[in-house]
Amino acid sequence: MTFPKQVRLVEVGPRDGLQNESTPIATDTKLELIDRLGAAGIRYIEAASFVSPKWVPQMADHREVMTGLKRHNGVTYAALTPNLKGLEAALECGVEEVAVFGAASEAFSQKNINCSVAESLARFEPVLERAREAGVRVRGYVSCVLGCPYEGEIAPAKVAEVSKALYDMGCYEVSLGDTIGTGTPLTAKRMLEAVSRDVPMEKLAAHFHDTYGQALANLYAVLEEGIAVVDSSVAGLGGCPYAKGASGNVASEDVVYLLNGLGIETGIDLDALANTGTWITQTIGRPNRSKVGVALAAR
Repeated sequence: MTFPKQVRLVEVGPRDGLQNESTPIATDTKLELIDRLGAAGIRYIEAASFVSPKWVPQMADHREVMTGLKRHNGVTYAALTPNLKGLEAALECGVEEVAVFGAASEAFSQKNINCSVAESLARFEPVLERAREAGVRVRGYVSCVLGCPYEGEIAPAKVAEVSKALYDMGCYEVSLGDTIGTGTPLTAKRMLEAVSRDVPMEKLAAHFHDTYGQALANLYAVLEEGIAVVDSSVAGLGGCPYAKGASGNVASEDVVYLLNGLGIETGIDLDALANTGTWITQTIGRPNRSKVGVALAAR
């Protein structure tokens, strides 16, 4: 068993972590969060989402966020751009990398974006084409890779099919999302085995939610298989919209603690990251869902 020597953490807190918050969060707070994350050594931050404010009111200040960033050297500041309109707006703000998202579940795709999986993929083609023209890299997300709130279990072959479509379309990396956090280490390995037949392992990332408390175990399982990119959210920000009161994203602090324990390099200052988690949860009045963050704050 060989673990990767280094793991790249993709911090999704400022976007995925905050997008479902019902109380508006000040742009300055978002900017300070992004600044603190960069100062803690995080090299990839998903900073905003260029979606209609009608659908995601919390992300209405995406332009102000992307143009107001204090950029740290060597840090990528990315944005979610589900369509061409979102991409054009992001390009105007000087975005250097964007992400698109599809689902491995037909029912989820219909309920979430009102179209079939095939239609959603077809919609991304012009986005990838325009991004290529602009010299901007595109990351792809696949949601519901280990289960769907409407369909239950998802066949690994379906996940592989959608992942391959995104990769073939030009996504440089495909992030595999356990949206409702129902996966276990064995289902995670089986899913990854199917996907990695069609997409090279070094082009895949794990985006596991902790709704059922399995995220770290699942990450350990896929690290063993060669995954070297992990998506996480500071303080575990971001609930699961399909499970009331449930935790969503795995906490960045917990992931870094695990990686440190395995001797895997991240380049991240855990104390600075934990302080950031304490600060943001206190600022927005949310519980800190990072076990490591809470333990370090209590020392």
